Amino acid sequence: MRDPRDSSEIGEIIGQVSGKQLTRRSLLKGAAALGGVAALGPIVSACGEEKAADEGGGATGGEPNKGGTLRVGIVGGSAKDTADPHFAAFEADLTIEYQLYEGLTVFDFDANLTNAMAESIEPNEDGSVWHVKLVEGLTWHDGKPVTADDVVYSFERVVDPKNPGSGAATLSGLAPGGTVKTGDLTVEFRLETPNVLFPEALAYRGNMVVPVDFNPKKPIGSGPFKLTEFRPGEQFKFERFADYRRGPAYLDGVTVTEFADETARVNALMSGDVDAISQLPTSQVKAIEGASLEVLNAETGAWRPFTMRIDVKPFDDLRVRQAFRLIVNRQEMIDHAYAGFGALGNDMYARYDPGTPDLPQREQDLEQAKSLLKQAGYDNNLTVQLVTSAEALGADEVAAAQIFAEQAKKAGVTVNLKKTDSATFYGKDYLSWPFAQDFWFTRGYLEQAGQGTMPGAPYNETHWKNDEWLALVKEAFTTVDEAKRNELVAKAQEIEYNEGGYIVWAWRNQVDAYSPKITGLKKDPMGMWLGRCDFTEVYFV
Repeated sequence: MRDPRDSSEIGEIIGQVSGKQLTRRSLLKGAAALGGVAALGPIVSACGEEKAADEGGGATGGEPNKGGTLRVGIVGGSAKDTADPHFAAFEADLTIEYQLYEGLTVFDFDANLTNAMAESIEPNEDGSVWHVKLVEGLTWHDGKPVTADDVVYSFERVVDPKNPGSGAATLSGLAPGGTVKTGDLTVEFRLETPNVLFPEALAYRGNMVVPVDFNPKKPIGSGPFKLTEFRPGEQFKFERFADYRRGPAYLDGVTVTEFADETARVNALMSGDVDAISQLPTSQVKAIEGASLEVLNAETGAWRPFTMRIDVKPFDDLRVRQAFRLIVNRQEMIDHAYAGFGALGNDMYARYDPGTPDLPQREQDLEQAKSLLKQAGYDNNLTVQLVTSAEALGADEVAAAQIFAEQAKKAGVTVNLKKTDSATFYGKDYLSWPFAQDFWFTRGYLEQAGQGTMPGAPYNETHWKNDEWLALVKEAFTTVDEAKRNELVAKAQEIEYNEGGYIVWAWRNQVDAYSPKITGLKKDPMGMWLGRCDFTEVYFV
């Protein structure tokens, strides 16, 4: 959501992605043996991100070519598109955000947590205070220096109780007044309760840093590109920022065009009107390859769930939720809806979190599903509406909905599809649909819980509420010992596996496409389109 919501990129990212063993620079590695967090010193290397190897496109020999404007086609937004990183929600918003802004930390393309605008981050003994020093010499797009005042302003803005930003839920323990300037380039985050994963929350896209008195209608950032034209729902243009901290991009600029219709988006690439597109329908992979274009295929921990509201009929009955999970033939849906570009999901949403327990793979069991539905009072007489949207979610998700509806018939359930446009899907009824679909990017379990399942989470679409689960999650957020924290996460995940409102049926590969005339795109294990829209190393060959 969010992701297009974001929505962030926090948590343990460990596992096998695109044939590589992913590791995270553990925030608390060795903390138990050393007797606490403070013994670790600076927890994030001051060297900043390492450059990732080229993953996308043609020949890379010799010096990169400089110049030119990259033309990108993305999923259509609306007149509500925003350049405000603290309230970015959808694909257009996030594409803008990744050009204009940066955070204090970031996950690199091997999923390691590393520094961005921060030079160092040091905790106190229990993780309740985090001291941050900024990299010297950072400048905003207007030439003004980045200072501690900007960091204070940014995070006070995010946690403003009158209008909290999308990242507020990730900043567990941070309250208004908790971000304190201690020098021209230093701040302290003084938390009301310890949060041992706080630096990971700083990497969340909704927690990017903006200058004091930020104006989203005239946005200023410190990212690799500056915004030169903003037409919500249509097109955005950017030019290279010469003083970007990692060095200026090779491109002169980037033009991003929105396409509400995915066929039009694919055709734009096929005809050469754009150089790259996001969200290639997997049904079009062969056509793209046949046209001598390139596919960017990244294995991820991103997921596209069916969402069941546990507080309304029929999903307020646990037996119904369990039955719906047993209706799904997961491999069939991957094969037909995703053309095989995915892996089996098991109704848990943190693929690479080390606390994820090894629970039995849930498989289709129509007889058990029918039995559970009969016990709940629905004996071949249950009809539900499933809300979906090709414009908001993509044709692949609509295909998955159609397949689910066919599978449900075999259990005596009638599923009527309600196909909406993006504005309706994410409109006033969003987060209130009794039965719908959505999408999320790769996250660790606790960060995802803060975004989607804790009380007050901005995107609690299943209306999940469970006191035992909540106690475990709260304790995990304050547990320094990593092994113990993983045990708490495992218990919490098992509760959701048994009782939750999500059907997490697959991990979906992120599939985009581009012209062989460009190179330098990366594969993002976090699940963002077009390598997290990082165009800093893209150039024309």
